Amino acid sequence: MAQCVQSVQELIPDCFVPCVAALCSDEAERLTRLNHLSFAELLKPFSRLTSEVHMRDPNNQLHIIKNLKITVSNIITQPPQPGAIRKLLNDVVSGSQPAEGLVANVITAGDYDLNISATTPWFESYRETFLQSMPASDHEFLNHYLACMLVASSSDAEPMEQFSKLSQEQHRIQHNNDYSYPKWFIPNTLKYYVLLHDVSSGDEQRAESIYEDMKQKYGTQGCYLLKINSRTSNQASDEQIPDPWSQYLQKNSIQNQESYEDGPYTVTSHKNSDSNLLSLDGLDNEVKVDGLPNNFRAHPLQLDPSSDPSNIIDGPDHVKSASSLHETKKANTGIIHGACLTLTDHDRIRQFIQEFTFRGLLPHIEKTIRQLNDQLISRKGLSRSLFSATKKWFSGNKVPEKSINELKNTSGLLYPPEAPELQIRKMADLCFLVQHYDLAYSCYHTAKKDFLNDQAMLYAAGALEMAAVSAFLQPGAPRPYPAHYMDTAIQTYRDICKNMVLAERCVLLSAEILKSQSKYSEAAALLIRLTSEDSDLRSALLLEQAAHCFINMKSPMVRKYAFHMILAGHRFSKAGQKKHALRCYCQAMQVYKGKGWSLAEDHINFTIGRQSYTLRQLDNAVSAFRHILINESKQSAAQQGTFLREYLYVYKNVSQLSPDGPLPQLPVPYINSSATRVFFGHDRRPADGEKQAATHVSLDQEYDSESSQQWRELEEQVVAVVNKGVIPSNFYPTQYCLNSYSDNSRFPLAVVEEPITVEVAFRNPLKVPLLLTDLSLLWKFHPENFPGKDKEEVKELVTSEPKMIGTEVISEFLINCEESKVARLKLFPHHIGELHILGIVYNLGTIQGSLTVDGIGALPGCHTGKHSLSMSVRGRQDLEIQGPRLNNTKEEKTSIKYGPDRRLDPIITEEMPLLEVFFIHFPTGLLCGEIRKAYVEFVNVSKCPLTGLKVVSKRPEFFTFGGNTAVLTPLSPSASENCSAYKTVVTDSTSVCTALISSASSVDFDIGIGSQPEVIPVPLPDAVLLPGASVQLPMWLRGPDEEGVHEINFLFYYESVKRQPKIRHRILRHTAVICTSRSLNVRATVCRSNSLDEEGKGGNMLVFVDVENTNTSEAGVKEFHIVQVSSSSKHWKLYKSVNLSENKDAKLASREKGKFCFKAIRCKEKEANTQSSEKYTFADIIFGNEQIISSASPCADFFYRSLSSDLKKPQAQLSMHPEKQSAEDAVRLIQKCSEVDLNIIILWKAYVVEDSKQLILEGQHHVILHVIGKEAFSQPQKQEPPEMELLKFFRPENTTVSSRPSVEQLSNLIKMSLHYPESFNHPFHQKSLCLVPVTLLLSNCSQADVDVIVDLRHKTTSPEALEIHGSFTWLGQTQYKLQLKGQEIHSLQLKACFVHTGVYNLGTPRIFAKLSDQVTVFETSQQNSMPALIIINNV
Repeated sequence: MAQCVQSVQELIPDCFVPCVAALCSDEAERLTRLNHLSFAELLKPFSRLTSEVHMRDPNNQLHIIKNLKITVSNIITQPPQPGAIRKLLNDVVSGSQPAEGLVANVITAGDYDLNISATTPWFESYRETFLQSMPASDHEFLNHYLACMLVASSSDAEPMEQFSKLSQEQHRIQHNNDYSYPKWFIPNTLKYYVLLHDVSSGDEQRAESIYEDMKQKYGTQGCYLLKINSRTSNQASDEQIPDPWSQYLQKNSIQNQESYEDGPYTVTSHKNSDSNLLSLDGLDNEVKVDGLPNNFRAHPLQLDPSSDPSNIIDGPDHVKSASSLHETKKANTGIIHGACLTLTDHDRIRQFIQEFTFRGLLPHIEKTIRQLNDQLISRKGLSRSLFSATKKWFSGNKVPEKSINELKNTSGLLYPPEAPELQIRKMADLCFLVQHYDLAYSCYHTAKKDFLNDQAMLYAAGALEMAAVSAFLQPGAPRPYPAHYMDTAIQTYRDICKNMVLAERCVLLSAEILKSQSKYSEAAALLIRLTSEDSDLRSALLLEQAAHCFINMKSPMVRKYAFHMILAGHRFSKAGQKKHALRCYCQAMQVYKGKGWSLAEDHINFTIGRQSYTLRQLDNAVSAFRHILINESKQSAAQQGTFLREYLYVYKNVSQLSPDGPLPQLPVPYINSSATRVFFGHDRRPADGEKQAATHVSLDQEYDSESSQQWRELEEQVVAVVNKGVIPSNFYPTQYCLNSYSDNSRFPLAVVEEPITVEVAFRNPLKVPLLLTDLSLLWKFHPENFPGKDKEEVKELVTSEPKMIGTEVISEFLINCEESKVARLKLFPHHIGELHILGIVYNLGTIQGSLTVDGIGALPGCHTGKHSLSMSVRGRQDLEIQGPRLNNTKEEKTSIKYGPDRRLDPIITEEMPLLEVFFIHFPTGLLCGEIRKAYVEFVNVSKCPLTGLKVVSKRPEFFTFGGNTAVLTPLSPSASENCSAYKTVVTDSTSVCTALISSASSVDFDIGIGSQPEVIPVPLPDAVLLPGASVQLPMWLRGPDEEGVHEINFLFYYESVKRQPKIRHRILRHTAVICTSRSLNVRATVCRSNSLDEEGKGGNMLVFVDVENTNTSEAGVKEFHIVQVSSSSKHWKLYKSVNLSENKDAKLASREKGKFCFKAIRCKEKEANTQSSEKYTFADIIFGNEQIISSASPCADFFYRSLSSDLKKPQAQLSMHPEKQSAEDAVRLIQKCSEVDLNIIILWKAYVVEDSKQLILEGQHHVILHVIGKEAFSQPQKQEPPEMELLKFFRPENTTVSSRPSVEQLSNLIKMSLHYPESFNHPFHQKSLCLVPVTLLLSNCSQADVDVIVDLRHKTTSPEALEIHGSFTWLGQTQYKLQLKGQEIHSLQLKACFVHTGVYNLGTPRIFAKLSDQVTVFETSQQNSMPALIIINNV
């Protein structure tokens, strides 16, 4: 139980005090009424004696009484009605609430830290009032009147006569059978005569003379002159006198004579109980109040209006509202009690009580105890002393105690007032009242046995109860507290006598006693045992005290405490004590909160919400309902629906109270703020027929860090080109879509008149669908340079003109059960300034059910959208995004700091141009190398002209807008339906085999060594696109060389003609997805020709080209035709085709290979030198009757694009060290001998059958030949992964890379060719030696002078070579030393001597070469001679 102000040793004596009646004359009552008090109320604060009192017991032993208190009350001739008592108790409890600033006890038990109110004043008030208001009964005498004060006034006409009348009146009330109430202790009641004298207005001498008469008539011990009202009431305001009465006075107190003198209260027994079902909580369901006996089903505060003198009950439902109660209380609080009394008067009253007790009451009690003792002894005929008698009674004639269940129901047995058993009980009660607990216990024990013998169970239970209390209160505690006595008494009262009031008194006393002995468990069990359905208020209070018992145990039982607090709260609620119910639930909530007891938590929150709502604590109600909704609820869908409806109902009431207040924060649906995305710009247009809009950026695209990095690099590339190779320091990549992955540390820039879309991620945690209506963004705007408007504009929806920001409203947004869904909300900025997006506003509601089919069911003024809305409230939720965790400096690493996230705070800037790009006839599938012509349309949809349009892509080889020659091709898409994508010329068939020459410069195609090939300017006419204008440009595409799916990113860059300070440029993105399938695989090699050209010079080359059709038949390609092979080089050109076979048809079916051989010659000197170094010579060898001009767009474009990766390679840097430089120059010269810069372009047509129609596709492949003798391919070869090597755990020696040329490079320095007859006839029988003339041609391939040594001596070591080739001899000089100038050709005339017929290899001369100026650096290297076979025949 909770702590009490008094200890139990003080509490029980205060509960049972001597009762004194008061009977006043009208004049005396008038005198006390001047102080707004009755006579009994006047005495109340002074009724406790301040000193010890002495009296003698029957054995003449001195007995000391401490702290004696008496109670004086006006005579009430009617017993109080149960209904009136119930109403009083209800008022007492509801009027006693915890103090506002009360500091609660903090109890720590395990994981719990609980704030618990240490005291429960409402329970103490209830207990005190309950014990005081107990009606007197016949089986006990504790609250029977022992004496009666007869009060008259000195201002009465005949005071002595008045005393006689009052005495007769008292006698009549006590002894007349008409009055069964009040109860009197003994027939000979003490009468004490009190003369009241008003000091301020009365005659003091008269009063004194009357008092003298009284003393003569009634004796000095039996009367008293009490002087009061020393000052008049109009002096009351001058001096502030303390008011000790206010704490004792209660409205409608049972002891209050006036309230009940007009007649008894009658309790109405309503037949129609339904009319008294109160809607206590203001909500739909009705709650039945207090299931009381005798069909009393009204509210605890309800009384019959006919019997209430104050007539304050009004209205048809007989319910006095709580507010009217408060008003009457307020009216009473203004009254000053004791206004005419001075402190001297207070002392006089105190003295009067002392005198009355010392001289009147206690001697009377002492005498009565002696008389009773004597009566008992004489009746029993035993020894003089009761003490010795009781011993004999205990030792002999014992009656075995029967158990409570064996006893018959004889609670109806009544003893006559003179019965000796009752005399024992009377004596016991008197002893108990004067704190003589030893004697009281003996008497109670004796009486108990007598009553049990007679099976008078009511009397027995009373004796047991008081015997137990007396045993506990005995000084020195000679015996333990007999708790079983109390248990028997409670059981008897409750089960046999059916008297719950007496049972309750037992429980209240016993629980206090057990608590004082720290027997909390037993006390709790006792309290819980008495909870029943007949009184909700009693049950609530006892359950609450039981809960306090559990928490005050040595090891606190926290969960039991909480559970019983919930039960108490429930019963308080049923009893109409809403505040106490709410308090109990809130106390219990501390235990259940956050411990995973979600269903219990929901129930408590729901109840707290309802009770708070009933008490008009609307904020608390909203908070409690909010908790139910924001927890991850495990409730059923129906229950959640109920919670939500209650919440909406409460919220609606709250919002109606303050319609102009700030919008409340709504708890559902959940918003994942960090997932909020912001998109700046218009939505992308869908594809329109052949027109396909650029993909750009949209909210439908998933974030990909890799691709966003690629876009950033592309933008940096184009910005660097525009700014002459340097990225400006204030450059910041354009971000159209901001999300949790983007860099949101800067304020984003938005353009005026372009929408801002905010995507909000909702999640519905409930199992009921939520319907959001009129959903829009909440924002704040600071306009810039706006005339007459300095203040910021904060609006939910803008209504002022001119409109600053347009706001889109979504009329209905349904989120199904437990669904996550995004809403996209737009703002339209119409003015520059700073915008802050704060959150969202919406009406939250639920769906009631579908509307009726014919639509008649919709009420007028109801929401008539797609869904029927049951109820909705308007509210908001803020979008608060936490920025990224900072982790750069040491301070940031050691503490938790977050950076800003400004994605919702855009700055609105001035107008900018806006470009839209459309692709027409853009393919999705191509063959590798296939050329297709498409068109691009550029549209300026803004009000500003744009310029500086460029496109940047990582794959510039994929597309071209054509070079400066592009004007010659057809312009519109319709004109080019069946035309070739190439520029073609019809040729006559005679010139088929020789090449047609043309030339072009790479500068014409925007390809130069210094430029960025990825950044391509778009050739807009006049370089400007005006507002609303559109331009269509051709665009050639070439399928990438690798098969598969290719994502090709285009980034279009453009600027405003008028420079803007904040936004320098804008971009538009497009991602093209192309699927390529295999077509041709081309490989080519080049080698030196041994034959001389027409001018007798060597230096021609042969080009071998292998073309394989690798296409599989799935693509529907029937066959490929090689229509033309072209070369492009600065120094070489194809001269003619060398047909290896007679088949001139260059067709390749699936998986077929074709071989081509071409002769290549050097360009003429003037061709090579006079032109600029960027000039390329194109030579076309045609296999059909149509020449494709390879030096024009698009053929040359794609050729240059494929070269661009080579052109981008840096030139070999020359070393700075002079001694190394000469060596490196030499190496370079030698390397150049084996290099060739010949590029082959294979142009083809493919015949495709598709939907029974034949299409002709065309395309081109490029092979770049760098090195003589090395095979080159048209598509990159897959690198074989290197084999795994063992790890080496030693430091490699620091080997310097030698700058010596390789053997292979040196062998290409000098080219040797032998000229001789293939077969030679010689008559060996005529001449045994056969001499054959052989010409040895030596040509210097380098530009430098070369020293050559020709050694003709045989050094063949391998026997195989001897066997195969046989042996012959060179005649003449065996070694020649020559010096060849750059590109010089020298011939030597040699003679070979043969002695046999056979086949011989003449390629035996060994040639050593070295650069003339490099004497010591290089050893000469032998060239591996080519075999030269000669047949010697005998004739």
